[in-house]
Amino acid sequence: MRAAVAAAPLARLRLQEVAEPTLPPHGALIRVRATGVCRSDWHAWVGHDPSVRFPHVPGHEFAGEVAAVGAEVRDVATGERVTAPFCCGCGRCSTCSGGHQQLCEREYQPGFDGWGSFAELVMVPWADVNLARLPAELSFAEAASLGCRFMTAWRGLVDQAELRAGESVLVVGCGGVGLSSVMIASALGARVIAVDIDEAKLALARRFGAAALVDARERDPVAAVRDLTDGGADVAVDAFGSAATCVQCIEALRRRGRHLQLGLLLGAEADPPFPMQDVIRRELRVLGSHGMPAHRYPELFRFVRAAGLPLAALVGQRLALAGAADALAGMATFTPLGVTVLEL
Repeated sequence: MRAAVAAAPLARLRLQEVAEPTLPPHGALIRVRATGVCRSDWHAWVGHDPSVRFPHVPGHEFAGEVAAVGAEVRDVATGERVTAPFCCGCGRCSTCSGGHQQLCEREYQPGFDGWGSFAELVMVPWADVNLARLPAELSFAEAASLGCRFMTAWRGLVDQAELRAGESVLVVGCGGVGLSSVMIASALGARVIAVDIDEAKLALARRFGAAALVDARERDPVAAVRDLTDGGADVAVDAFGSAATCVQCIEALRRRGRHLQLGLLLGAEADPPFPMQDVIRRELRVLGSHGMPAHRYPELFRFVRAAGLPLAALVGQRLALAGAADALAGMATFTPLGVTVLEL
């Protein structure tokens, strides 16, 4: 099969013929039709993730068709249109039994723990637990755009932050996860304040429902949010992932506000100083969202349909697999608008 392979950290991806993934008895091989290019893939490529071994094939936001299933698989058939969360659970450990397969004690992440979806085929373990059938109206590219960024934002806002209609939400960073957060929070009836330094991204945030925009090059985000919310936001989402943006979100919250960390803090940002005194003094809640279990996909699909969310507008560049090298390298500058998707 064809795959985009990195020989070493920061080595340019090269399209080459490689062996098909090994199919375990509990797994499935998915013929990839579309896969997102995420900054998490960039972190793996540059060597920030110790679980990644080179040579390596990135990619963890994908949708496609079931090409083959292992002997133990009972609920999935070849030819079905499917997607899967990036955080695959075994379905048997105590955490999985409690419904939190995204936090599995044996978690497997395609594109990190093994080769990913920048390839014609990708392996999904424990297929009966981790595969989700796609609605007929959802294209492969739209399904891939739901991948790690959208579904992580949805679970974070709905399940973790328990966002309610009428609340104010600060979203810092309008990349894929930030724009997803804007879209979801707006659909939930919240008043969204979007922060970025890119006019085009802010314009897209406005299109997706942001009530107010803050260009951080021109105005201090914390002061702006306090002015716009009469004292601070109910929920602050760090969709960028840095020490500076994390602290900004904490400082921009009202008393008893909720901070939701969605942007990854890796590399030099892995252990940021944290204003814990503010958390104590103002009784703030600090939350994370590590993907979503596959059993929540039907509810996510219903939410998208009921809200009429324009997922196609979330998709930015559409490239062939050969474009993976430039797309991945481009993540370093945060320039992509929306979710870049490779279509096979």
